Amino acid sequence: MGRIFKVSRSANNMLEEAARLLVKSRFAIAFTGAGISAESGVPTFRGFNGLWKKHRPEELATPEAFEKDPHLVWSFYKWRMDLIRKAKPNPAHYALAELEGIGILKAVVTQNVDDLHREAGSRNVVELHGNIFRVRCTSCSYKENLKESGRLEAFLAERDLPKCPRCGSLLRPDVVWFGEPLPRKALEEAFKLAETADLVLVIGTSGVVYPAAYVPQIVKEHGGKVIEVNTERSGITPIADVFIRGRAGEVMEGLMEKVRVMLNGGGGFSDRLFRGRGWGD
Repeated sequence: MGRIFKVSRSANNMLEEAARLLVKSRFAIAFTGAGISAESGVPTFRGFNGLWKKHRPEELATPEAFEKDPHLVWSFYKWRMDLIRKAKPNPAHYALAELEGIGILKAVVTQNVDDLHREAGSRNVVELHGNIFRVRCTSCSYKENLKESGRLEAFLAERDLPKCPRCGSLLRPDVVWFGEPLPRKALEEAFKLAETADLVLVIGTSGVVYPAAYVPQIVKEHGGKVIEVNTERSGITPIADVFIRGRAGEVMEGLMEKVRVMLNGGGGFSDRLFRGRGWGD
């Protein structure tokens, strides 16, 4: 039995409207930021108590910092890997995976690097800022997901700088650093999804980091609906059709309860039991 989710009458109305729009949609996507992982214990990038060993995290996540002192940068990122690997998906991650499983949600476009969407069961995930558990070579095309290869433990324990097994060059985290462009393939896929979508569920993002923040705007410009779940108003709120204030996990639990009721015959949506996943299969 799930937790009791207490909401005001106005918030309940917003949940009802959001559930109705979701069940009615034909091609919904999700757009997520750091806020969705807060309840999993993953601090925002700027939330590591301000400093890490007397360094600001923003000063370490740059190509220049890596070139100057790769040992320092890798020490920071291994610490982050170890911290994030202990986090577990929360109800918001599981809700998106469930929505995908029943065919309502076609993809998750995320700015997060924590891999929690996949761990929760989401299959069609577009990572705009990379994946902290993936490494890539600084010279050749070699990439490796350390969780999938089973080498994460050994990698974290290794004291020497990681080298590419193919060409011997330095490996680096496969994440987007300050001053770097977003991966072109992922960005193009995200924009294509946004152009196709008739609804975007925006969860836990400030909506001010571009070009990622264009995703909900593109959906809106193409006539789609925007549902926002956030603890406070954001850069997305002015274009949101429904804004639900609250913690992602709690709100998504309440939202999913209403979606299930509608799909099981409540609200006249009993004929909309979706089959298949659609996008990306």
